[in-house]
Order: sequence, then C-alpha cells, then structure tokens
Amino acid sequence: MSSKDTDPNAEQESAEAKEKPKLTLEVKIDKPGACQRHVTVTVAREDVERYLTEAFDELKPKAEVPGFRPGRAPRKLVESRFRDQVNDQVKGSLLMDSLSQVSDEYEFSAISEPDFDLDAVSIPEDGPFTFEFDVEVRPEFEVPAWDGLQLERPTREYTDEDVERHLARLLERYGKLVPRDGGAEPNDVLTVDIEVTHDGKVIAAHPGVRVTLQPNLSLRDATISGFDKLLAGATHGDTREAQVAISEGAEHEAMRGQEVTVRFKIEEVRQVELPKLNQAFLDSIGGFEDEDELREAVRREMERQAGFAQQRQLRKQITAALLRGADWELPPALVRRQAKRELERMVLELQSAGFSVEMIQKYANEIRQNSVRSTEAALKEHFILERIAEDREIDAAPADYDAEVELIAEQTGDSARRVRSRLEKRGQMDALRNQIIERKVIELICSQAHFTDIPLPTTADDTCAVDLALAGGHDASEIPEAKHGGEAEELREPIDRP
Repeated sequence: MSSKDTDPNAEQESAEAKEKPKLTLEVKIDKPGACQRHVTVTVAREDVERYLTEAFDELKPKAEVPGFRPGRAPRKLVESRFRDQVNDQVKGSLLMDSLSQVSDEYEFSAISEPDFDLDAVSIPEDGPFTFEFDVEVRPEFEVPAWDGLQLERPTREYTDEDVERHLARLLERYGKLVPRDGGAEPNDVLTVDIEVTHDGKVIAAHPGVRVTLQPNLSLRDATISGFDKLLAGATHGDTREAQVAISEGAEHEAMRGQEVTVRFKIEEVRQVELPKLNQAFLDSIGGFEDEDELREAVRREMERQAGFAQQRQLRKQITAALLRGADWELPPALVRRQAKRELERMVLELQSAGFSVEMIQKYANEIRQNSVRSTEAALKEHFILERIAEDREIDAAPADYDAEVELIAEQTGDSARRVRSRLEKRGQMDALRNQIIERKVIELICSQAHFTDIPLPTTADDTCAVDLALAGGHDASEIPEAKHGGEAEELREPIDRP
C-alpha cells in the first residue's frame, strides 16, 4: 500500500502539485559558441503576481507585526513590512521553477549549471520578470565508425630472468637505508634542499626533499632529464644546478613555458642495504611459504601490470581512430576543468592495476605536464564513448562500484568502507562512474575489433617521481597511500623511500 492510500495530506499535496499551472515563459536562446548557449527567460507578470499572492497568503497567518497578534495584521501592512523578504522568496521560486520548465521543454544537453548572478536579479514592481544565464552544452557531432577496428595488441610472456629483475627492485623497497661512504651512486636515496629561481628571484623553496638517484626526476610541473648525471658523486654539502623548463600544464599559469634555475643542496646520501631473502623476511612481508611462492606473486604482479599496459596501448589506438576527423569545438570552461578529472580517472585506474605510489605519481606528473596537449583529445574521446554508451544503454551498476572499490581497497591495503568514504569525500565517485562506463565501452569496441599481436615493449624503471611543483601552485595530492600492486600487494611496509 502506498503512502497516498494511508495519508490524506500526502494525497492532497500530490493533487495540488499536479494542478499547479505551468509558467507562461518567453525563452530566447542565442549561440555565442558551438558549445555555449545564452538564454533569456521572461516570466509573465500574471505569474509573478500569482507567486507573490501565494507567498503573502502563506505568510499572513503567522506574520508578527508590532501592535497586532500573529496573523491579525492588515494585509497591506504585512505586504509593506515583509516585501523584501517575500520578493527574495518569490525570486528563488520563480528561478527554480522556470529553470526546471525550460530544462523540460528545451533540449539543451547541458553539461554545466546555469551561470548567472543571483544578486543581480530582482523582482520588478511592474511588468514581467526577466533573467539571463549562460550554460555549456554537449558538442554536436557524428559518432565515428567504431566496429571492426584494426588494432595491434601488445603481448609479452615473462621469463624467469624478468622475474628476478623485478624481485631485485622489490627487495630494494624493503631494504635498509645506510649512510653512503663517498659520492652518490645510482639508486641511492638523497635528501636535498631545492631552491628555484627565476630572473634572479627565489620563487619556491622545498627543504628536505627525498629523491632516488634515477636518470629522470619527475615533478608536478617539470621533468629533469639526466638527473643521475647531475647529482652523480655528490656528497653532503655539495650543490648542483640545472636549467629547467616549466611545463605548459603547470598549475602556476604565469610560469608556463618559463625557464627556471633549480639548485640542489645535498643534505644526506644513503644507499640501500638489501634484506636477506630468508624465511623470517618471507614471513614479515606476507607470510610466503618459500621463495617460489614469492616469485609467483611477483610474476602475477608483472602480468597484471602488463595487462594494464596492453589496455593502455589499445586505448591509444582506439582514441586515435575515434578522433580521426574530430574537428568539432569544445566548451572552453570544460576544457579548463577536464585536466583535474583526467588525473582523477588515471589515478583510479592505476590504483586498480596495483601500481606503486611512486609510479602513480610519475603518471600523474606526466598528465599535469602534458595537460594542455592532451585535455581536448581526452574530452573528445569521453564524449564519443559517452554517446556509444547511450546508444548501447551501457551504464555503471551498483555491483560495478562495489567491485571497483574492493579492488582499490585490495591494492591500498585499506578497507572498502574507508575507500568509498574517501572517494565520496573527494567528490571522485563521478570519476569512478566514468571510468567504469568508458572501460565497458572500450571492451565492447575491442570485442568487435580485429587484432594483430605484437611484442609489448619493455619499460625501464628510470624515473623518480615526487609530489611537488617547482613553480608553486601545489594543492593536496590525489595520490593515495598505496602499497605494491598485483598479488604482491600482500608485501607490506616497504622502506621509507619516495
């Protein structure tokens, strides 16, 4: 039995809601841009008066006016005393109801909230009520042909030698840091003070930054190539300098494309003392019975990350095919917002694939640095995949969310409840939904594609990534405190390294 069967008041309210007359609106829509609409809405004076009358009728029985008992004050006195309050109330109601009606009656395909200055809008003494707003709309385009694509599928089988190399890198993460006698060598961990200058002025200072001596140093807004050569042989008290170009995707807009001087002062140099691969160590990192079981876990980790690399390469090919001839315009404001969304999506994917925090940071830095070039392509791909999803009625089900959250929880060593809470708090559930839907569409496209298998290229682990910006503009990191990926996620508490 419904609530209407048991609650007469609910039934009456429902009937009144149904009987509420539509507003008499005059709507003018201009197109200042391909993905922009400027909308002017005019509400007839009769509707304005109706809303004012209803508001005063509701207010009068409880209006408190000095010299009168509540509800006993003359109507004109109530209207005079509460005019401003009622006007604000009516303005809000008219705006809300008008926008709802316009949304129902006109196909905007809006992708943003209406942009207007509420304080600049007022109820006139006479005549109709008019307001204007701008809104971004979905771009208009023809969905490109996507079935039967010819794709190259990278594949790889890992040898025992590959597993041993990966295991060696894994052991480094569990090693003990001890002081280095002599100058810095590859893979040493250095504590450095970083000072950034531009035109002779210090623009940023980052004390006590921990870096691993690798060929490349990846930052939020720049990459320093030859980093290992720059700091090779350095000891406590040494200083080294490099000229570095700030990326076009830097958070500090005024510094984009500018060259800065980065000065490293060496505070400490330490090397990694590898742990002994004995039973005590196997127990401490996840309760492995023997070395063979550990090696199998490492192999599974490598295979899963290879699967991620394969999917990434396939996606690049699919994106290129879908965007061939996609010369349609995008909403400018949306392009500016998309960089952060793309970063959130990639972080979630990397978490699910089981990559380490440092590897996630590396990818995140790359996205930031290349955001200007990649954002429009990512957006166009998103709209195309969205259209395919709509045509094929593909959506994210509650079970999909649960599975994704559980996978992230497994990789980060956290509970599913805390992972979900963190995603909701950060407003990342929409990013998770987009990730799920886009993955399903990509799977659909792949299911109808034709493949040629090629070798998966090896990727060198030659980059140290840190979460700081040379030019400033640092905000809270989106990178979770995750552990290793794959089945080897059971390996807990790596050494305190960046």
